[in-house]
Formats: sequence, structure tokens, C-alpha cells
Amino acid sequence: MTVDRQTVDLTAYPDLVVIYLGMRVRRPRGMLRLFWQGSQIQKSWKQQPDGLLLHEDIIWSLIPPHLGMRQYWRDLDSLERWTRSEPHKLWWQQFLKDTGGTGFWHETYLMGGGMEAIYDDIEPPCGFARFAPTRVARGAMFSARRRAGQGDQPTVKPVIAEAEYYSG
Repeated sequence: MTVDRQTVDLTAYPDLVVIYLGMRVRRPRGMLRLFWQGSQIQKSWKQQPDGLLLHEDIIWSLIPPHLGMRQYWRDLDSLERWTRSEPHKLWWQQFLKDTGGTGFWHETYLMGGGMEAIYDDIEPPCGFARFAPTRVARGAMFSARRRAGQGDQPTVKPVIAEAEYYSG
């Protein structure tokens, strides 16, 4: 008996983007943020935003609570448009003002080449940050598009400009 080995033909998805995301509870109040945010994210992907091909939930760990997801997007432009529109835009602005006792991270992998990540209040490190040196997210490291080597021109205005973020 042989194993039924299969693969996929991704030629129809030349600009495919895979993104892993996670939220880890850092303080007891973080449980409230985690559950609230999780329900909001579920509502948003069920509305089938343009470019989202698939969403999968992931449990990274139970202790500490660390939940996440993997999403497949048609291209970086559609992912970027969604992250910079409501409701995501509002969630991100709120998180950057107050993490609610959580930490957040994402890692993005692009079919056409390039990878990038951000880790906000994540201790201990996870993913790339466990083996690669970390840097402050400033200058060329501030935006996901630039970190991934996809140029300087976003398809839509950033949720928060670097100067605005670091001025507070």
C-alpha cells in the first residue's frame, strides 16, 4: 500500500500571500481582549473580504493563552487594503494605544518573494524572532510592505504614519 501523495497547482495564484498571526495573553485582563478580538476577527473574515482565499484558526498554546490564525490572500494589495480599512483599521489603532494585556505578532510570506514580521509586546520571542536578530520597527522596518521588500508605495494610506506613532 502506498501513501496517497498530492500537491497543489498554485499557478493561478502568482501573488499569493500567506500570513500567520497570533495574540498572546500577557496579563489577566488580556483574556478579555483576546476573546473580544477573536469574535471581531471571526465576524470580519466571515464577510469574505475581497482577496481573502482562506482563513484557519490556530491554537498556539493554552498556557499562556496564545491564539492565532493563518490566512491566504490573493495578493499583498488586497491584504493591505483590508488591513487599512474598517474594522481592522480601528482595531489596530486601539491596540497601538493600549494592548489590553496582550501581545500581537504576524509573519507574512509572499509567493513572489519576500517575508516580513512584526512583534508587538511579545515575550518570550516566537517565530523568526527566536533565531534572527530583532530591530526596532522604524524607517525601512516600519511598514510590512517595506520589510517584505515590496517597495515604498502602499496601495492605501497607512493606519498610522511612522512620525505620528513615534511622536506620542
